[in-house]
Amino acid sequence: MKPVYFLDAGTTWSKILKVQNDKKEYSIIKTSDIKNSDIDFEIKTGHSVDKTKGKYENEVVALSFGVDKQKLQNETILDLGSRDAKWIKFKNSKFQDMDWNTNCASATGATIEMLLKFYNLDINELKATKEKYPVTCGIFGLEKIMDDVSNGVDTSFAVSKFISGIAYNAYNFTKRPDRIYLSGGFCENKCFVDSLNFYTKVIPLGRFVLVDGLYNIYKNNMNNC
Repeated sequence: MKPVYFLDAGTTWSKILKVQNDKKEYSIIKTSDIKNSDIDFEIKTGHSVDKTKGKYENEVVALSFGVDKQKLQNETILDLGSRDAKWIKFKNSKFQDMDWNTNCASATGATIEMLLKFYNLDINELKATKEKYPVTCGIFGLEKIMDDVSNGVDTSFAVSKFISGIAYNAYNFTKRPDRIYLSGGFCENKCFVDSLNFYTKVIPLGRFVLVDGLYNIYKNNMNNC
């Protein structure tokens, strides 16, 4: 059976799901390499997708199809990426509420990557702290980091405070639920997960929720044909 491919193209990294004979194979590549790829994707989603070519699906729709609605029938799912934040909430397994922030949450993941490179830090060495910067505006948060570092504050602690501020914003953005099921690259950011755990219980779902959603949409369409 010919393989079927699904793509979630983020700003920096793209997630790919290959399905062949009901076997799933996941991979992550740089988004810049997608342009040179000869893969024919069945359905695509993500900020960096060329919507003029092939089938495109809205990211929130992909997110909603990527989770088990029976298991998470009364839960909040947050997808936090490089440029935006989006969440959905189910009640009795049915969609109840959502929001999508492409402004105040803009460049959150990309900003952290930039800070790590600039200060030569390892994300795995950062420790969560309850101290936080008010980072509703990313530029203002960067200014706070630079001010503190110039005054002798340890760079690791300063960046951890920035991440803590992002976690607190995420908690408020999702309307302060008792639990958050987390999707996206931030699942691998222990400092962020630990910081968010100060406010609510966090259950990481990994980086492939959206491509799983695309596959489930594809299966539903095939079954309805």
